[in-house]
Amino acid sequence: MAGQRLTIELPESVFQLLTDMATLMDRSPEQLAAQSITGNLPPSFENAPADMHEELLAMQICDVDELRQIADSQISAQQQQHLSDLLERNQENSIQPSEQQELKALRLAADRLMLRKAYAWSILRWHGHPVPALEELPVE
Repeated sequence: MAGQRLTIELPESVFQLLTDMATLMDRSPEQLAAQSITGNLPPSFENAPADMHEELLAMQICDVDELRQIADSQISAQQQQHLSDLLERNQENSIQPSEQQELKALRLAADRLMLRKAYAWSILRWHGHPVPALEELPVE
């Protein structure tokens, strides 16, 4: 694996755990360290829409309360009901062209909200905060 070299000092106990795990997994300590770092870095936003990159990057410096507020955010009950109505009418092919545009916009807004929420949870996890189980997440 070609790449950049980084030299770090680890406490003896961490180094011993790393080498023990590497031996157990039949891998080199360097491979295991690289895997651990990669798996614990803050999430990448490069696959997100370009117009969201700045917003997602800014979330890296949000405090825990701000991140939890983003992670717990929901679309309003009224918007959810309207989206459900439009989706149902779309399935029945009884939707007007203007409503199709509205449905597309609502879906996009919901997708973007889900991306912000997932990104906030990823940052919280990176900072050591537990991510709740699915059944523990707030439901509106």
